Amino acid sequence: MEKIRLEDIKTVPEYEPIRDRSRREVIALKKARRVSVGECVTLVFENRRTVIQQIQEMMRAEHLYDEALIRHEIETYNRLIPDQGQLSATLFIEIDDAQQVKPTLDRLLGIDNGRSLFLRLEGVPPIFAEFEAGHSNEEKISAVHYLRFTLDERARRALREGPCPTLVIDHPGYRAETHLTEETRRELLRDFDA
Repeated sequence: MEKIRLEDIKTVPEYEPIRDRSRREVIALKKARRVSVGECVTLVFENRRTVIQQIQEMMRAEHLYDEALIRHEIETYNRLIPDQGQLSATLFIEIDDAQQVKPTLDRLLGIDNGRSLFLRLEGVPPIFAEFEAGHSNEEKISAVHYLRFTLDERARRALREGPCPTLVIDHPGYRAETHLTEETRRELLRDFDA
C-alpha cells in the first residue's frame, strides 16, 4: 500500500468545508474494518483512507499549518500504512468502568508478546501479530497498540478463497476469538489490491 505524501493531505482551511462528509465516510468505512474480540479488545484495520483522516483531524486539533510539522505528522502516521503483504491494525483495550482500567490492563500484560494474538486462516499456520515496540513493559501496558500481520502468498490465497478468518487471543488473562465477517474480509482484500 502506498505511503501517504504531503500532496495527499489538505490544509486545515481546505479540510474544514469537507470535514463532516469526510468523517461520515471514514466512520462508515471503519465500521467494516472494526473487529471486537471478546469483551474489551477491538482491532481497527487501517488503510490509507483511515490514516489520512487521522492526520487531517490531528492537523485540525493541533492547528498545524507549518509544512515541517505536517510532514512530521505524515511520517509518524505512515507507520500505520501496511507494507506489501501485510495488514495493519490499531488495537484498543476499551474499558468503560474507570475502576476497572488498572485491573484489566494488568490482566492483559504480555498480550503484545507476539504469541497471544493471531489470525487463523484455513490450511496455513497461525499468523501472529507483530506489535510495535514501546507500548508496554513488564509492569505496565498501554490501552492502544499498533500491529501488523504478515501474510505470505499462501495465506493471502487462503484469505481470498477460504472461509472467513478468525482473530484469536490466547493469553493467560484473556481468551476470545471472533470470526471476521465477509464485509471485513472484502475490506482486507482491498488492502492487498491497493
